[in-house]
Amino acid sequence: MASSTKMPVTIRYRFTQQFAVSAKAAFDWCTSFDPSDHALMGDRAKRQIIQIADGSILIEDSFNKASGTVEKQKLIELYPDQLRWTSTHITGPNKYSQFLYGITPNGNNGSILEFIGLHIENDDQIDAKQFAKRLCKEDADAWGLLAEAMEKELKPKEVKKN
Repeated sequence: MASSTKMPVTIRYRFTQQFAVSAKAAFDWCTSFDPSDHALMGDRAKRQIIQIADGSILIEDSFNKASGTVEKQKLIELYPDQLRWTSTHITGPNKYSQFLYGITPNGNNGSILEFIGLHIENDDQIDAKQFAKRLCKEDADAWGLLAEAMEKELKPKEVKKN
């Protein structure tokens, strides 16, 4: 007898984002989590940041959607010596989704973020390719806004150093 249990769909996608600041400065900025982070991405959400241990952070986000409040908890693991970090959803509608971030130098004072997404979607009726394109665009757009905010904040500081 066949099971009627729906299987989640794995959505994989990736993109890169250039930053006009050094790799170390970009990493430090990206991983200095703040309750106002969502405003930089154009989202209305509340964020709580809990330091679990050195290099391990729990982030609790709460979004107000038309369908109600959506809450997510993410475990962030930092790897500063590699300029990398992971974000794993441990609760919420996309539980077990995991996102990998790495920053590499690009020229004298530039860097590139490489984003790799593993999104777990519980709707097995979706078109995975189209959904991946949509997620990639949404996340890339959000990182474009973050890049602008980062450069606005950090670029004057880097110019003064030189």
